[in-house]
Amino acid sequence: MRIHVLQHVPYEGPGSIARWAEKNEYLLTLTRFYAGDSLPDQDSYDMLLILGGPMGVNDTKKVPWLKEEKHFISEAIEQGKMVLGICLGAQLVANVLGAKIKKNEHREIGWYPITATPNAMVLGLPQQFQAFHWHGDTFGLPDGAIPIGTSDGCENQGFIYQDRVVALQFHLETTPEAAKELIDACAHEIDDGPHCQPAEAMLVDLELFSEANQRMEQIMSYMLSQMETDWYMG
Repeated sequence: MRIHVLQHVPYEGPGSIARWAEKNEYLLTLTRFYAGDSLPDQDSYDMLLILGGPMGVNDTKKVPWLKEEKHFISEAIEQGKMVLGICLGAQLVANVLGAKIKKNEHREIGWYPITATPNAMVLGLPQQFQAFHWHGDTFGLPDGAIPIGTSDGCENQGFIYQDRVVALQFHLETTPEAAKELIDACAHEIDDGPHCQPAEAMLVDLELFSEANQRMEQIMSYMLSQMETDWYMG
């Protein structure tokens, strides 16, 4: 399997997904927008992974490549690719599918529980689990999307679209090292809101990262199984 990653900033990388890909000997390639990398041909990969970042989906004047990225994501979905969007990536997926993106009432930063819908069972997610969060925006559900969870701080935590597209507002791929990088780069976003955890508290329980990374592997396994089903049916 060939996974292509859209990375927006150096401090939000694929995290535990890179380890999973290496363990399974899957090819992982990158478009690092912050480094000026170009986008590949659509036929050069099987799964598209869209990562997080501090910009908003509508910041096309400040971030010129966002427009090109949205078009690329839309093409990938139209061609039936497996697509996984995380945080900003989830918002970009929701946006190209016609949903509105807006400021969340409060920022959600740190470890907070998510209550999963029954639909999330296909992803291997339990009814309630801890996830790492770092976002100030939120998305509406696109037409035809199936919601997978909610939290006290954010109504829509993710969705599945046509079995091939998964959007996660939260982070399960974050490792302790990645969290430290994110805190170092974006600590100024941590405020005194009801859903913001102090920076030092985010790194105390390393078991949370381990459990989250295992759940990320379960989601990747779901996407792989969907891809294999498509190949078999094709």
